[in-house]
Amino acid sequence: MTIESLTVPDLGGAEQVEVIEILVSAGDQVSAEESIIVLETDKATMEIPSPLDGVISSLSIKVGDKLNEGDQYGEIETSAVGSTVAVESEAPAEQAESKQEDVKPEPAEEQVAVTESSISKTEVIHVPDLGGSDQVEVIELLVKIGEEVDAEQSVLTLETDKASMEIPSGKSGRVEKILLTLGDKVSVGDAMIELKVSKSAEPVITSSNESKAEAPSVKESAPVPNAASNQSVAVNKPAADIKPSGIVHAGPAVRKLAREFGVDLALVNASGVRGRVTKDDVQNHVKSALQNPQVVGSGIPKVAEIDFSKFGEIESLPLNKIKLATAKNMTAAWLNVPQVTQFDQADITELEAFRKQVNSAGNIEQKLSAVPFVMKAVATAMKEFPQFNASLSADGKSLIYKKYIHIGVAVETPNGLLVPVIRDVDQKSITEIAQDLTDKAQKSRAGKLGLADMQGGCLSVSSLGGIGGTAFTPIVNAPEVAILGLSRAEMKPMWNGSDFVPKLMLPLSLSYDHRVIDGAEAARFSQRLVVLLGDIRHLIL
Repeated sequence: MTIESLTVPDLGGAEQVEVIEILVSAGDQVSAEESIIVLETDKATMEIPSPLDGVISSLSIKVGDKLNEGDQYGEIETSAVGSTVAVESEAPAEQAESKQEDVKPEPAEEQVAVTESSISKTEVIHVPDLGGSDQVEVIELLVKIGEEVDAEQSVLTLETDKASMEIPSGKSGRVEKILLTLGDKVSVGDAMIELKVSKSAEPVITSSNESKAEAPSVKESAPVPNAASNQSVAVNKPAADIKPSGIVHAGPAVRKLAREFGVDLALVNASGVRGRVTKDDVQNHVKSALQNPQVVGSGIPKVAEIDFSKFGEIESLPLNKIKLATAKNMTAAWLNVPQVTQFDQADITELEAFRKQVNSAGNIEQKLSAVPFVMKAVATAMKEFPQFNASLSADGKSLIYKKYIHIGVAVETPNGLLVPVIRDVDQKSITEIAQDLTDKAQKSRAGKLGLADMQGGCLSVSSLGGIGGTAFTPIVNAPEVAILGLSRAEMKPMWNGSDFVPKLMLPLSLSYDHRVIDGAEAARFSQRLVVLLGDIRHLIL
């Protein structure tokens, strides 16, 4: 047994890097390359692996400490004990020689191989050291009863008010019972799961001749790699090429699996609680890539990477989850949907006069903006043009017409753009639409909008009128087939046949999916909106 120091490896020039997670505790058995601590710079999160197989003797750091390259953060106890031990007979050579003619030779040079058989034993696995945290909430169960797990595989996720952490099994075996449920509060030492683990039995001795003939070398007995990892697919890049992404939420076991498959976690659809990537997500990503090799890579050249610090001082900040999700969805929509934008303008002079009159009268609790009127007009037009209330099927061979009219409205929040959905717009009054829209917008900005509140939209509206601009080209929010953009209304001289008269004109920008809607249909839909907004009495017909 030897004690080795655990020191921080090369951090690529980074200094004073913060410890954000400690993945093991003193007494834990670890293998080489198993992550021990997680560090975070202003650019990325990195896991620091163990350089050796062994048992963690001590850790001299805590969450929040700052480390540099070469700093010692703990000690590990290593052992060179192998699985096969050679034992020689110690019969005296002279005694053997003197009795060669009288007795059969003793097996003086015979060796025995000690091999291990195993039996199963059920053990209760307890919550390890949580870095001083107490009563930590269980937010995700990562295993199922009957599932085989290895020692470093995470079995549940806990969350404090500062961070979330995945708790590894600590031992290999089969899950017999899960002793916790979602929402439970746990502390160090609480029982997590019951695990059926293997325990060494009495050694079985065989002759050296047999063992030499039958026991394969370490290289010969190495496990065959997963077939999927050997296949040449676009996602299977060398592990060294995978750049860690600090904004991806995944545990050590998941990251290890991703490295083995050569998968960039930033490209994986996360299904875990609070957007965490699970092992199933990584495996499903690989399966999808193998089943649809033609879409992987897609032939689109990447933008060249540039070291901007060469030109001056810079600051790098990670995108938040909302902006990442928006970027992903908009990129997918832009690449998959052939989009065209129809520009128009509606005379809302009378609508604006009526709106101001209603607001000044004080007869309603909710002040009216122009957007609820536009939404009502859009719902009326969608009934007359049902192709605007449809979506293409997944195979692109049929059109799905919806019997409901739900309209999404883009809302700016401190963290990015959200699109709450107002349901059954065609069945609600202007004031009901306004109240519903206000409630959803307030939830969006407070971060309380649920996932269900952003699903089921048939068409979206994006208004930039409060900021300015004359027109823009909004991106269709697939699987919807159209989106209406509103810019700032402006007084313009309009010709009425005999004179120029001042009119308040609202710019309309209608983007649509050209696979479903052709140009003539889009122009007619846009003109219908112009008529409805020009005389709001049409909305009650």
